[in-house]
Amino acid sequence: MASPVDSPRTVLLAETEVAARVADMAAAIAPAIDDEAVAVCLLTGGLWFAADLTRALARIGRHVRFDALWLASYGDGETSKGRVEVRAPFQRPMKGRTVLVLDDVFDTGLSLSEAARLAREAGADRVLTAVFARKPWPEPRAIQPDFVGWEAPARYLVGYGLDSAGALRGLPDICALD
Repeated sequence: MASPVDSPRTVLLAETEVAARVADMAAAIAPAIDDEAVAVCLLTGGLWFAADLTRALARIGRHVRFDALWLASYGDGETSKGRVEVRAPFQRPMKGRTVLVLDDVFDTGLSLSEAARLAREAGADRVLTAVFARKPWPEPRAIQPDFVGWEAPARYLVGYGLDSAGALRGLPDICALD
């Protein structure tokens, strides 16, 4: 079996377009939050988007707090296990704050839904969600994200945090594995 690194890739969204969409998202999100908000990155895939979005928010004067939540539903597989495992919880208090949950892709929606539930249980006053890419087949039980950067096709995507068995997350473009 060929390594995902050696697999043919088609660029669907170039790095410059990714950056433009993140800037547009920051402009849309900034009025909905304040500087007391906590941006929560869903690890591991959401790291690239969360870093870019929080910097874009800072460039327009919104300085959020930052935390991470490590959830797993895929492992190194290509399909969700249908359940979400919490590998590392919140590190900062959420009580009384607006929480902005950030993830790379809305696929099944299970991780985003679980993160929002955990934030509410931790005492968040309000929970907003933002994903860079939304695929067209969320589970009916999943919440819908409040902010979406890109309506992605129903293809296997890599780059900008999206991976194939842990590989290719660092690509600056979003690509489809063909």
